[in-house]
Amino acid sequence: QVQLVESGGGLVQAGGSLRLSCAASGRTFSSYAMGWFRQSPGKDRDFVAAISRSGGNTLSADSVKGRFTISRDNARNTVFLQMNNLKPEDTAVYYCARSASNYASTRVVEYAYWGQGTQVTVSS
Repeated sequence: QVQLVESGGGLVQAGGSLRLSCAASGRTFSSYAMGWFRQSPGKDRDFVAAISRSGGNTLSADSVKGRFTISRDNARNTVFLQMNNLKPEDTAVYYCARSASNYASTRVVEYAYWGQGTQVTVSS
């Protein structure tokens, strides 16, 4: 069973930065793409960023391009989301997810395993 544990969320002022981490269990981390999604109360879970298994290909939502960067360290079974210039509209629970394939995808249905989420709150 794959377990994903997010960390690094918190409260930050607008314009600030946070770095989210997601530690994965198991020996097959480097075989699968990883993604970050976010969800606000009453809204659907939205794509934020994704990275292929090697890290050579990344995707980002238009709303975070130029501000958020996804990366991974396969030796440490960890994926990161560096978030800069945060805005109040970035407030949400952020979820880490492991894809069912090796290519990065924006689609929720492509992801087989999910973490419990970490809260990010950006104050104005």
